[in-house]
Amino acid sequence: MKGLVLAGGRGTRLRPITHTSAKQLVPVANKPVLFYGLEALRAAGITDVGIVVSDPRELLNPDHRTGEMVTVMVNSQAEIRAAVRDGSAFGLRVTYLEQEAPLGLAHAVKIAETFMNGSPFVMYLGDNLIKDGIVPFVREFENERPNAQILLAHVKNPSDFGVAELEGDRVVRLVEKPREPRSDLALVGVYLFDSTVFDAIRAIRPSPRGELEITDAIQHLITSGAKVRSHIIGGWWKDTGQVEDLLEANRIILGDLKHRIEGQVDAASTVESPVWVAPGAVIERSQLRGPLVIGPGARVSDSYIGPFSAIAENARISHAEIEHSIVLSRARIESIPVRIESSLIGKDAVITASAKRPRAHRLVVGDAGQVELA
Repeated sequence: MKGLVLAGGRGTRLRPITHTSAKQLVPVANKPVLFYGLEALRAAGITDVGIVVSDPRELLNPDHRTGEMVTVMVNSQAEIRAAVRDGSAFGLRVTYLEQEAPLGLAHAVKIAETFMNGSPFVMYLGDNLIKDGIVPFVREFENERPNAQILLAHVKNPSDFGVAELEGDRVVRLVEKPREPRSDLALVGVYLFDSTVFDAIRAIRPSPRGELEITDAIQHLITSGAKVRSHIIGGWWKDTGQVEDLLEANRIILGDLKHRIEGQVDAASTVESPVWVAPGAVIERSQLRGPLVIGPGARVSDSYIGPFSAIAENARISHAEIEHSIVLSRARIESIPVRIESSLIGKDAVITASAKRPRAHRLVVGDAGQVELA
């Protein structure tokens, strides 16, 4: 089997972070979301992987120094190529497949037909995270040999997803983001196909939103009599396309953290495990209450870092309190007299305080943003 990882898309639900960075590279527990999917494929014995990436695009963003709108080139493809390279660090052989525009999940599959060369494959959405991996689903597909196999999960908000209707374990209907869903079974971002899916994609037409929908392709397989299996997953799964889901995924992953102090923690600091202080990190006169992770080169002084926080490499936190948050690389948080919680702070962001202060703050700060809290 081969793998197909979708790492295009614009990440509109994670703006402003994704104005300047690929959504699949936003870290959960200091590891890019995309890496969890690549590791899951390798664990399932899949080593030949295609990654679908988008062309660079221009965006108008405000310059935080002048307030003027400036044109910014966003090249998530280059970011992903730089992060994954040839895949050898993951035990993979990676081929990059360029999608000229976000024309739908089925379109992303369509452009991979030559790469697949008749092989069955796992399609994995690069911003999805399945904590227990995909090994049993791959083995099931290999043993049963259906034309397609979909993973499903019960959700509270099925209108936000593709939704499946079942008769027993047989899939009878799929609807993309229905206004009035007939079930609470959402399509998880992992699909398994044989080569018949390409004929199905050629048979469908773009949806009203102008995209080739993977749900329409699978529905065509069902209607034409192909064998489409379903599997309702019992463990947790997250589509990390929104801040709340990123923070929840971060919380769950950190729940399995092993205690490791590899950086410097001075005698004036206290540490409640499990905490991972990475090599090169420095902790001074601070309180760390795990589970949390402090990345390489980060410096924390005179601060409190609370549970379910992930502080990325080379971040700086001084005279501040933060918990249940993700702080990206090189961000700087200084002299904040109230606790920051449930927040996502972008790369190179600067957060300082002013004289007037509310009692709490909830923040989503984009890369290179600067915030003065009043």
